[in-house]
Amino acid sequence: MSTKSTQPVEKGFFEKIKESIEEFWDGTKENTEDLKDKAENKFNDLKEKVSTKKASVTKKASSAKNAVTKKAAAAKDSAAKKTTETTDKAKKETADIKGKADTKAKAVTHKAQTETTAAKKAVTGIKAKATTKAKAVSDKAKADVASIKKTTAPKPATKKTATAAKKYTPAAKKA
Repeated sequence: MSTKSTQPVEKGFFEKIKESIEEFWDGTKENTEDLKDKAENKFNDLKEKVSTKKASVTKKASSAKNAVTKKAAAAKDSAAKKTTETTDKAKKETADIKGKADTKAKAVTHKAQTETTAAKKAVTGIKAKATTKAKAVSDKAKADVASIKKTTAPKPATKKTATAAKKYTPAAKKA
């Protein structure tokens, strides 16, 4: 007889667990592959969307950058023009003020020179008058002295002349 039995062989506990794990593994493997494919598709879709948005954002950013650059250049030119205008205006006003100051200084200098000249003439006139007056007083004094000398010249002595001589002597005046 044969040693093989005709009845189905019952599987053991570990064999059943092994088969369950294999089935579970095969199902999980299929699910994983499906999920992987779905993720790749989703990733590609998102990548396309981002690249199109990135292009449009890049275009917008570059146009905005150009606009900002143009505005900055315009502002820079405007500031340069205003600076130039202000500088020119200040130079013009400075030149006007210098001209007015020079004119005023010349007028003041001329006035001072005129007054100095007038004062010098007045002083010269006063000196001349003083000199003339001094000469006149000196001449009168000399004349008076000369007349006194003539009158006091030795003459025959009389009482009247001797008394008069005493009155006009410098010693008599001091006393």
